[in-house]
Amino acid sequence: MNVLILGSGGREHAFAWKIKQSNLLNKLFIAPGNAGTAQLGVNLNLNPTNFEAVKEAVINHNIKLVVVGPEDPLVRGIHDFFKHTKELENTIVIGPQKYAAQLEGSKEFAKEFMYRHKIPTAAYQSFTKNNLEAGYSFLESLNPPYVLKADGLAAGKGVLIIEDLEEAKYELKEMLTKQKFGAASAKVVIEEFLDGIELSCFVLTDGDSYIKLPNAKDYKRIGEGDTGLNTGGMGAVSPVPFVDKAFLDKVENEVIKPTIEGLKKDKIPYKGFIFFGLIKVGNQPKVIEYNCRMGDPETEVVIPRIETDFLELLIATGNSELSKKTIKFKEEGACTVMLVSGGYPEAYDKGKQIFGLPEVTSSIPFHAGTITQNNQLLTNGGRVIAITSYGRNFKEALQKSYQNITKISFDGMNYRKDIGFDL
Repeated sequence: MNVLILGSGGREHAFAWKIKQSNLLNKLFIAPGNAGTAQLGVNLNLNPTNFEAVKEAVINHNIKLVVVGPEDPLVRGIHDFFKHTKELENTIVIGPQKYAAQLEGSKEFAKEFMYRHKIPTAAYQSFTKNNLEAGYSFLESLNPPYVLKADGLAAGKGVLIIEDLEEAKYELKEMLTKQKFGAASAKVVIEEFLDGIELSCFVLTDGDSYIKLPNAKDYKRIGEGDTGLNTGGMGAVSPVPFVDKAFLDKVENEVIKPTIEGLKKDKIPYKGFIFFGLIKVGNQPKVIEYNCRMGDPETEVVIPRIETDFLELLIATGNSELSKKTIKFKEEGACTVMLVSGGYPEAYDKGKQIFGLPEVTSSIPFHAGTITQNNQLLTNGGRVIAITSYGRNFKEALQKSYQNITKISFDGMNYRKDIGFDL
């Protein structure tokens, strides 16, 4: 069949790399894609949130399955658009419908879902500018640090963790009355702070049964030692070395199963990925957040560890036949290190020429923000390339990635030299 992947980042390049290996694939299209995906299929110059343009591409290229990479098209209802458009209704869409996508699109919706289905998470309350004083009172009732989350989508940057009460009150006011994160912070969820170590778990579900994908841990802060501003992700490792089978069983029984059952009880149809952002507090998993798609850069370590035909799993998801499938993982671990533009996650320049990529051996470069112009490979985003490697353990894998990074250069190139430092 012909397949379309929506998105332009490292996650979408990893999807394309894996789907390209399937015997079930005829032609692969990526929209808008990047310089890396162009080597695996045909890039289509369209915006994934322009549903009419997506529709035209699906019809013109006889596409039978669409994988939605980023959250924005899902939260805006691309799956619903396919469902209610006669020419598209038989196309498989991997990604939930608009109502279900609120698990990521609204922190409050996700929290209410977790409380309703007794899924372990931090205590919380949500506030708007109309009850700002009540927000101050709730902050006063908590112990520092204080966690403030924009309710809506803020490109992974809408979470503040603040030590000082007065500063927390000031930031709450900025978010609610000055729209610090735009419309996303018209409502703010304040949570108790959970002290522990974070990890990510992923499932692919057809709404009835599910398959667990490899777990991972990513590194969000720009600076070494997890300091500085939040980014979209600076690197990731899989599997997570600090979790054992007993803990993962606990995650499955206390988090994954109640989530899938909760979706069924609430009559919320769901076909696609669920990302569980978890924190291990003592030996107890608690949910920090849900995403309604795969994470980035976690995808760049999770997907390379899957041995099973990935397209076969996606087709089974679309046809509600996932219960008939099993998944096999590679024994080796995988790590990725993200190369980013100078200045990122704040202002940065694009269009810097990238040198040395052909010299990379024994690592997989997944392109994120790249473009080819006049036969030159140029930077085209904040996060530019993820260098993924396999190893018997995360240290060996990281060593390979760091060795290969020394061969690559572009003006202002930055990366974290301490991925996995806390493991």
